[in-house]
Amino acid sequence: MTTPANCWIGIDTGGTFTDVVLADRTTGRYWFRKVPSNPTDPAEAILRGLDEILEEAGVPGARVDFVGLGTTLATNAVLEGKTGRIAMLTTAGFSDILELARQRRPHLYNFDIGKPRPPVDRNDRIAVSERLDESGAVVTPLDEAALSAALAALPDGLDVFAVCFLHSYRNPAHERQARDVVRRRHPAALVCLSSDVNPEFREYERFATTTVNAALLPVMDHYLERFSDGVAQRGIPTSPYVIQSNGGLASPPTLRQVPINTFFSGPAGGVVGAVNVARACGVSDFITIDIGGTSTDVCLVRNGKPASATQRDLAGLPVRTASLDLHTIGAGGGSIAWVDAGGLPKVGPESAGADPGPACYGRGGRRATLSDANMVLGRLNPVALLDGRMPVDAAAAAAAIENDVAARLGVDVLRAAAGILQIATVGVTGAVRVISVERGEDPRDCALFAFGGGGPLHAAEVAEAVEMRRVIVPPHPGLMSAIGLLAADIRSDFGLTCLTDATPAGWSGVETALAELDRRAGAWAVNEGLDPAVVSHHRVLELRYRGQSSELRVTLTNDVNTLANVVAAFHAEHQRRFGYAMPARAVEIVTARLTARVERPAPHPEAPPVIQPRPAGSRQVWFAATGFVDTPIYRRDAIAVADRIDGPAVIEQMDTTTVAPPGWTLTVDRMANLLLDREAS
Repeated sequence: MTTPANCWIGIDTGGTFTDVVLADRTTGRYWFRKVPSNPTDPAEAILRGLDEILEEAGVPGARVDFVGLGTTLATNAVLEGKTGRIAMLTTAGFSDILELARQRRPHLYNFDIGKPRPPVDRNDRIAVSERLDESGAVVTPLDEAALSAALAALPDGLDVFAVCFLHSYRNPAHERQARDVVRRRHPAALVCLSSDVNPEFREYERFATTTVNAALLPVMDHYLERFSDGVAQRGIPTSPYVIQSNGGLASPPTLRQVPINTFFSGPAGGVVGAVNVARACGVSDFITIDIGGTSTDVCLVRNGKPASATQRDLAGLPVRTASLDLHTIGAGGGSIAWVDAGGLPKVGPESAGADPGPACYGRGGRRATLSDANMVLGRLNPVALLDGRMPVDAAAAAAAIENDVAARLGVDVLRAAAGILQIATVGVTGAVRVISVERGEDPRDCALFAFGGGGPLHAAEVAEAVEMRRVIVPPHPGLMSAIGLLAADIRSDFGLTCLTDATPAGWSGVETALAELDRRAGAWAVNEGLDPAVVSHHRVLELRYRGQSSELRVTLTNDVNTLANVVAAFHAEHQRRFGYAMPARAVEIVTARLTARVERPAPHPEAPPVIQPRPAGSRQVWFAATGFVDTPIYRRDAIAVADRIDGPAVIEQMDTTTVAPPGWTLTVDRMANLLLDREAS
């Protein structure tokens, strides 16, 4: 009898570790692996982790019918300036848009922040004789002969092109004509059009998004091809998926055309996984805190839905792509602690990464990091991590903090380590406030959902700082981004500028735009090999009062689907968000958006582990309220449902360490989540 192909694999590759999870949906059993990432060859660690998990589970590739990947490659390539060299074709007179930008400084009083580096060099831009007006009508036809001559003058090696013409969101004809000219001269060229990548108004944001996308094409193309080929070579019969910034899955061929959609791929998987776990245990309002090796990502979830955004800044550039509204800071376990020229201690954003990593990893690292501080303060196992598979060097951690921080500040190692921890806590607390308090949301009525290798290590102190009373730690927090891939739906987002008055005549144009979005969603479903009958459509309009520069969203439903109802819903949302509405003011409908989604069955949760009691030890652990105190150490698989542990306590497991400070209690719910609750003061 043939065993059914019913195994799913999720892989999340980060700057320090690559996490792999395999779920056998027939038996309900899970397997987990963490392998060191390979910064010089990111695909190698993915395929190595895939091999190890298949071998450990004893599962042949033929039994796997889903593989999902979360990746930070695109983000790291842009942040580190390791993208490809490209040429940009743009309307004559608009070659300097990327430098002119919006003529705003990101911080009004900070003169040390440099301007972002444009994705395309000024000498690699071609000013094209063509012009459309704001309605898309041709003012100046495209001069093909002049464009062909300009292409001939480009230096050798330029075979990636971004085409960004004024008002092409209204009429893509000139951009498509230019693409054809490019391909006649460079048949193998990679070309992306702003009318395909981001068919929306505001030329600076559209040009920036398109050029960033073009610069990523050569980077992501080889990487995704190697990933897909590696999956097939292991006998896995189905094509893999990659999770996008919006929390939905897409095929590698699709993302090889729009790699910008993978910017927040890994962190998005963690949020999707958190939503799935929280739903199972009846929690709908929470804030996720994902602390990894190089960064911390936080996201607000209300009524079970993560906050979303259509534009994010990356390396100072506005990138317009649908994404979960994650806020990221450079604070992770590998974040380097240092002292600035004024004698102030800092943590991050530079990271020790996977190679050599923190000093305590014993791989040659010499810089003090947040992980080293946790080691010195007794919060991490001083002998080995990853269930004993990764020996650590506590002496090296202490030496690094002494050399980099303590000696420069004139304090002892313990005080320096405590300072590093407190600085990191302040930074993460600030990130939580950005996505809650600064957006009019009260975090005190939310739980803090902690995951990532470092989330449970720091969550209680962060929660205490923002007066949150509960922390949830899932069964495998260090692998949550990989687990989340198993729960993600297949999804794509589409947008189209309308920019019309909210009048009957304008509404006709909106209906035309929505029909065009339906057409694009249908073409996407065909390209992805999906049955259009199972694709659901979620439509949204963005509106504003005439004269405003930002928009509010109104969801189209069975009750809100006419011009009058849409405008009324906009007034109500403006009242809710800003405390006032202006019903007499003219309203504009700016953008129509559509989300196409194919729901996948949620994976069965892993069965709570069979309790295997192990002797509980103790060690000296530092807490802000008490200093060092003898603290019991528990194995997570030795804590049963309904057990209660009063802090201080440290709970160790393969993929993370959970710290319960004094004044906190810890219990386990029926889904094997750790629940940390703060005692009333």
